[in-house]
Amino acid sequence: MKVLVTGGSGLVGSTLTDLLLARGDEVVAIDNFATGRRDNLKEHARLTFVEGSITDSKLVREIVETTKPGAVVHTAASYKNPDDWENDALVNATGTAIVARAAKDFGVKRIVYFQTALCYGIKPIQQPIRLDHPMNPANSSYSISKTAGEHYVEHSGIDWVTFRLANVVGPRAVSGPLPIFFQRLSEGKRCFVTPARRDYVFAADLANIVSRAVNGEGAGTYHFSSGKDVPIRQIYDLTTKAMKLNDAPEPELKELAPDDAPSILLDPSRTFADFGEIKFTPIEEIVERTIDYYRDFGVQGGFTHLKGLGAKS
Repeated sequence: MKVLVTGGSGLVGSTLTDLLLARGDEVVAIDNFATGRRDNLKEHARLTFVEGSITDSKLVREIVETTKPGAVVHTAASYKNPDDWENDALVNATGTAIVARAAKDFGVKRIVYFQTALCYGIKPIQQPIRLDHPMNPANSSYSISKTAGEHYVEHSGIDWVTFRLANVVGPRAVSGPLPIFFQRLSEGKRCFVTPARRDYVFAADLANIVSRAVNGEGAGTYHFSSGKDVPIRQIYDLTTKAMKLNDAPEPELKELAPDDAPSILLDPSRTFADFGEIKFTPIEEIVERTIDYYRDFGVQGGFTHLKGLGAKS
């Protein structure tokens, strides 16, 4: 199969691309390196890489028309500045509309999309959150624009799968607490934690299921989640352990930011029903492998779409 992967140099995009190439597929990847790392993708005989943005309608349509992918996996997204509403809307909403329309016009058979769990709001009325939970994305520019993108994918009329995600982490992650903790601790700076709890899933575990969706398995909307959440403090402690910091400073405890949620925990029962039980990589192994990667290749990013949790101060 030939697969177009948008955001191909990002965490999910590059992890999936490696898997697809390893199983014999052809991959066309596009990325503008706003958050993706250039070294995440290596040259490969079955990989065609295009540097550019999904907001470039002419470029996207040319890629889809000339390469004729059987499926599009749309991982590209804007998330690194919570105050950049314009770019979020341009990339996550308009960019997705461009990708979906090109796929529709040039005969792509399936689109796989990724949505944020914050589409349900920061005060969900269910715990864990089921797929029938009302949508309430007006908590951040990111979640508003990602929800608009999801609607464009559904509106395309193409066979589609959406994965609404828990926190996806792994060695190539540039957002969330792991790169922030590693960077600050490496610089001898103190970190802070909040009472928040999250479900962390390994990018490679997600890629395994996405590759099956590319093959035609599943239909409609799913939660990709282990069904278990852990406190941010546990991630901090696992990070200091992986960094072998026996005298790591006690982190400052801060209250939740106004745009943060106490817990984001998704009900994965439909995913398990359609794809079978998933063997999730333990959080201890995820953190250890991620820190090993940062130690070897450094940290690029430390981004967060939440205003109160930036890594730059």
